[in-house]
Order: sequence, then structure tokens, then C-alpha cells
Amino acid sequence: MGANRDRGWNDTDMSDPRSNPPLEADELTTLTTFLDFNRDTLALKCDGLTHDQLRECAVPPSSLSLLGIVRHMAEVERNWFRPVLAGEEMQAIFAPDMNWEAAFLDAATADVDEAFSTWQAECDHSRALVAAAPALETRGRRGGEWFSLRWVLTHMIEEYARHNGHADLLRERLDGTTGQ
Repeated sequence: MGANRDRGWNDTDMSDPRSNPPLEADELTTLTTFLDFNRDTLALKCDGLTHDQLRECAVPPSSLSLLGIVRHMAEVERNWFRPVLAGEEMQAIFAPDMNWEAAFLDAATADVDEAFSTWQAECDHSRALVAAAPALETRGRRGGEWFSLRWVLTHMIEEYARHNGHADLLRERLDGTTGQ
């Protein structure tokens, strides 16, 4: 996770290792730091749990687990940034035949270390692709449609925010931990 900046709008808990997005910055910095904040939030929701807890579907009948979310977000990172910014074909990591539910459904037997290292590697690759892009207007094709980098960054913030809401509930159910 990133280094702490001055505490601001999100919390006064000095043990929170996330970096706050700046209150004033250019658009690219604002979008990328909000995305990193959300990535760090998912990591924080998983921090300190056992492998069994990470695999547990803590809110039956849902098949969601924290590990499933991490695996899904590795897929999302790969299949948005690589096609749009590097021209790569969409390619599954944990989802045979591009069945995105597999990342969730197979989490009960998944390798935790592999999932986290894959997710982190995809986040790092995404950051490198974004850093190399000439502008937010940079466009690429995914699934036959054109997307701008601006759209992808905004979508990724939304995707993480939605799943971080799920992660909040899962974590609270697992061990009572609450927070941003």
C-alpha cells in the first residue's frame, strides 16, 4: 500500500496505511490515486485473515468471498487495461472460457498466495500501462468497442468501490472488523 499522506477527508486513524487522494490535483492524478486508494482498501479488508477466512463465503447464500473478490479483480485489471492500452486480447486468469463467475466459485480451493500475487502483478502492470499512456483521451478496443483511458479509470474506481462494499460486509461477518 502507498505511503501515508496528510490525513484528511477519509479518517483520522493513523494506523490506516492507505494514501489519501490529494484534495487538489490534475485529473489523471485524481483518478489514479482514487483507484490506488480503492485497491489498497481491498488489500486492507483482507489483511490479517487466515487463508480459510479469505476463502469463506461469509454471507450465505452468496458465493462471495474475499478471496473470490481478489481473484475477480485480477481478472478485471487484466481485461480492461491490457486490451484498451496494450491492444491485447481478453484472456482469463482464473475464469476458464471467460466465465467470470469461476473466480468466485473456485475460491474455496484456490491458492491464496497465487491469487494475491497475481492480483498485485496485474495492478502493477495496469499502473505501468497507465503511466505510459500519452493522455486520458488515449483509446483502445475491448470486445469490439472503443474505450478511453478516462472511461476505464472511472469504471475501475466504480468496480472496486462496489466490491469493497461487499468486502466490508464479508469482513465484518468474519471477524467483526468494520471501517472504511
